[in-house]
Amino acid sequence: MLEKKKKKKKRLEILTNKWLYLMFLPVFIWYLLFAYLPMGGMVIAFQKYDIVKGIFKSTWVGLTNFKILFTDPYFPRLFSNTLLLNIFGLIFGFPLPIILAIAFNEIRRKKFKKITQTISYLPYFISSVVVMSMVIQFVSNSGLINMVLNKLGHESINFLQIPKYFRTIFITTGIWQGTGFGAIIYMAALAGISTEQYEAATVDGAGKFQKMLYITLPGLAPTIVIMLLINLGSILNVGHERIILLYNPAIYETADVFNTYVYREGLANRRYSYAQAMSIFQNTVGFVLVYLANKITRKLDGTTLW
Repeated sequence: MLEKKKKKKKRLEILTNKWLYLMFLPVFIWYLLFAYLPMGGMVIAFQKYDIVKGIFKSTWVGLTNFKILFTDPYFPRLFSNTLLLNIFGLIFGFPLPIILAIAFNEIRRKKFKKITQTISYLPYFISSVVVMSMVIQFVSNSGLINMVLNKLGHESINFLQIPKYFRTIFITTGIWQGTGFGAIIYMAALAGISTEQYEAATVDGAGKFQKMLYITLPGLAPTIVIMLLINLGSILNVGHERIILLYNPAIYETADVFNTYVYREGLANRRYSYAQAMSIFQNTVGFVLVYLANKITRKLDGTTLW
């Protein structure tokens, strides 16, 4: 009887919301075709994949590709470069959208607030190709930065030929392009904080800094934790598009990361199985980090992704 009632309830719920399910159908099909079905291709990491033979007829080699990966002489460089770019990106880039969102929240002039918000969002919508072209122009021998250095009596520096400058250029560009757009999430979280709390704090004589410390930041805390967990999931993934547009063999020492190596080995050298093994390693590490961090945050303050 209970099972019949449950089935009847489900049918009624589907019939009631049939148009919503129909609207969701194209999204479901898209994810099925382009997100879930391609996951079957991960098996090539355990094969000596031959593009002519295909997945079903290629030779199985077990964990050989993973052994090659961990003994690859470039592995320590790839691991450290990827990790450092992400860690520095988190240290310098993660707090800025939060600070920007709080700053926008304190602006009382609506017109000025809209203009500044729009200006901060714009870089995100500029193509990476255009942004990297601008960067190359700025740091070239005849670019703006070297013009300033020359005026100050210093010699020109070929920034994109010296490894130590790459991380600064890459991280600074990423911060400039993503900070404004990243602030949107925190502004949405700020909109959910009750104004009554601020009013009560004003009555109690709290200043702006105290309100920020005891109302704003605690209100943002769950969103900050969730965003940090999401960022941890991509700790071994760096957007290779921007790097490929900037780097060259002279700066591989600091610019070469897992994703660029996968691009070179997988597409240029046709080592598909090896490239897939590297991708699985990256995603496994990301999953483990997110799982552990999620477990810790759940115990600390109850904030969790699942």
